[in-house]
Amino acid sequence: MIHLIDLTLAVIIDWIIGDPYWFPHPVIYIGKLIRALESKGRKICKTDKALKTFGGIIVLIVVCTSFIIPFLMLYIVRDNFWIYHILNIFILWTTLACKSLGNEAKKVYDSLKMDDIKDARLKLSYIVGRDTNDLSEEEIIRADVETVAENASDGIIAPLFYAMIGGAPLAMMYKGINTMDSMLGYMNEKFLHIGFFPAKVDDLFNLIPARISGILMCLAAPVVNGNIINSFKIMIRDRRNHKSPNCAYPEAATAGALRIQIGGINRYFGEIVYKPTIGDKINELSYTHIFGSIKLMYASEILMIILYAFIMLNLR
Repeated sequence: MIHLIDLTLAVIIDWIIGDPYWFPHPVIYIGKLIRALESKGRKICKTDKALKTFGGIIVLIVVCTSFIIPFLMLYIVRDNFWIYHILNIFILWTTLACKSLGNEAKKVYDSLKMDDIKDARLKLSYIVGRDTNDLSEEEIIRADVETVAENASDGIIAPLFYAMIGGAPLAMMYKGINTMDSMLGYMNEKFLHIGFFPAKVDDLFNLIPARISGILMCLAAPVVNGNIINSFKIMIRDRRNHKSPNCAYPEAATAGALRIQIGGINRYFGEIVYKPTIGDKINELSYTHIFGSIKLMYASEILMIILYAFIMLNLR
């Protein structure tokens, strides 16, 4: 029950202050470690096979480092109740990204609302991996909605899931895995080999959270005037319409709840990537759907906490 309180307080803190730009976030240092390891690997590996193997070494180093450091920090202060729980709440807070994701997505919404498509492309480029320079308004909206849906799983539900089963160290370990995937897990010529193991490990660790995210979003559909049953139908029907084994679950649930169609052609690092469409084109894409996807994200997180509290109360 104390862990439930810590987790709930971490969620509330994230809602209030998010990720301040001035704050030295742990993910920044995880990212620096990954970049340094990647640079080292590219210098010493002369073949594709060696580069692929080094990608596995990167996974081991990042997984161990991102778990052991918070574990030792909490272990050292374990005998002091208040310091332990304050530190635990602090670490848990840094693994969550609800407010920051919502704020960044809303910046695109605000630009489109002001008919400033150039600024919308720029704001979108901060949160997506695809090329944004030539995107139309509809493509910008689609990209923003897809990003909120996918990252609601990666940046909120998954860290909560691992925090619930393994505490702050496991949640931070997941954060390290997800950061590796976002930096190295692109299936293009540059990252195909060094990013192979980071991408596969991320797929494995998101297997359960992505499906939980999809279910929660379907259940939250009424907050955006969606239908729960229809949302489930779309999610089940289109759950495989993605190159990732996981991303289609939250994206299809969001598309079903908002009654829109997403997916299609994108451009990454100059390479065209085709993704199957997800959802039915009942409503034409509008910038208001960005705000709808943000509402679904918050509602899903609330449902996740309620579900965990219900389970904990019934285990007492």
